[in-house]
Amino acid sequence: MRYLVAGGLAFLVDFGMLAFLRMVLGWRTGIAAAVAFLLSFAFTYTVQRRIGFVSRAPHGRALVRYTVLVAFNTLVTSVIVALIDQTAGGWGVGKVVATAVTTVTNYFVYRSWVFAGSGPAAQDDEPTTVCDGQTTTEREP
Repeated sequence: MRYLVAGGLAFLVDFGMLAFLRMVLGWRTGIAAAVAFLLSFAFTYTVQRRIGFVSRAPHGRALVRYTVLVAFNTLVTSVIVALIDQTAGGWGVGKVVATAVTTVTNYFVYRSWVFAGSGPAAQDDEPTTVCDGQTTTEREP
């Protein structure tokens, strides 16, 4: 459920940017879809990391993996939106279809690769208790 909430917020940011680039600035659909998707990169990473997966994975590793996934998703999104824009569905339907496709696949990729082993049960040596001036780490069994 958290993944869907975080994804919904990210979708609103991405879709809003796409609408602005396409409708206000008049950019071509494929380019507007790719740029909007890339511009929403930081927001999407942050909400998925903090809300969707409550990840404590090191930022460097997770960010590199997320960047690889975003590069692939950017290409997929751009192609799907541009193709559906040529039909009666238009770019809006194309964006919804592209989001549905990437949402399903991304959940498994996020869970098993991008934020792997770093959810709420994995504490990643986070200090949790202070006794007599000493910090200790508690782990879930």
